[in-house]
Amino acid sequence: MTADINSLAHNASCDDLALTLSEAGTGRPVLILHGGGGPATVAGIAAHLSSTAHTLTPVHPGWEGTPRPGWLTGVDDLTITYLHLLHDRGLRDVLVIGSSLGGWIAAEMAVRDTAGVISGLVLIDAVGVHIAGEPITNFFALDARGVAEHSWYDPDRYYVDPAAIPADQRATRQASMATMHVLAGEPYMHDTKLLRRLSRVDIPALLLWGESDRVVTPAYGAAYAAAFADAHLEVIPRAGHLPHIEQPEVTLALIEAHALRTTTSSAI
Repeated sequence: MTADINSLAHNASCDDLALTLSEAGTGRPVLILHGGGGPATVAGIAAHLSSTAHTLTPVHPGWEGTPRPGWLTGVDDLTITYLHLLHDRGLRDVLVIGSSLGGWIAAEMAVRDTAGVISGLVLIDAVGVHIAGEPITNFFALDARGVAEHSWYDPDRYYVDPAAIPADQRATRQASMATMHVLAGEPYMHDTKLLRRLSRVDIPALLLWGESDRVVTPAYGAAYAAAFADAHLEVIPRAGHLPHIEQPEVTLALIEAHALRTTTSSAI
C-alpha cells in the first residue's frame, strides 16, 4: 500500500463482524472514527493525513446501509471491535481520532487499551461523559433546522432541507440515526462510568472544540479534558460541532502537531 493510493475500501473481518473499512497511505497507523453524520464527515481528515500516515477509516456497523449484527447494541461493543481490529493487524503506535460519537468510542478504547497499542488520542467535540450543568443536547428531539443551529457556526451555509434529499438517501440517514439510538440512546450519549476512568489514561490527548458548538459546549469540553491524566484543550473560533469541516486548516494543523508529539516511532 503506497501513499498515493486515494482509498482502499474493503471488508475487514473482526470476529464474526465484517467491517467496511477504507485505508490509504503508509506510515504511522491512524484510526479515524466518525460521528453520527457518517464517514463523509471525517473524509477530509483521512484524505489529508494519508499523505504521511496509514489511515484506517471504518464505517460503524449500521451506518451507510452496512449491516449491524444483533449483538452489537452499545458503544462498548464498537470499542472492543476496533481494539480487536488494531490487535489483529498487529498495529502499534496508533493515533486514534474521533469526532463526536467517534470521540466517545476513542476515549473508551484508550481506557481499555491494556496492550498499549494506542500512543495518541484526538477527540473532536466528543460526547461520552456526563458533566454536571453541561447537558448534551438531545439530538433526536431536534428537527433538521435545529440540528443545523446547534451544530454549525454558520448554520445557513450547511442546512439542507430534508425535502430536497432523495428518498433513498433519507432512508439511509434514518437507518443510521436508528442505529445511533440503539447504541447511545439510553443513557443518552454517555457512559456513566467513563469520566472517572479517564484519569488512568496516561497517553497524550488533544481535545479540539468548536467555539460555537451547542451540542456539547466548550465548557463540557474543558471538563472532559480535565478528567484525563495528560490532555490539552484547543477551542477553535468560528466553528461548531465539526470544526474540521468549518475550519479545516486550523484543525488539521493542530492534529498534525499532536501526531508529531505523540509518536513513539523514530521514523517520524
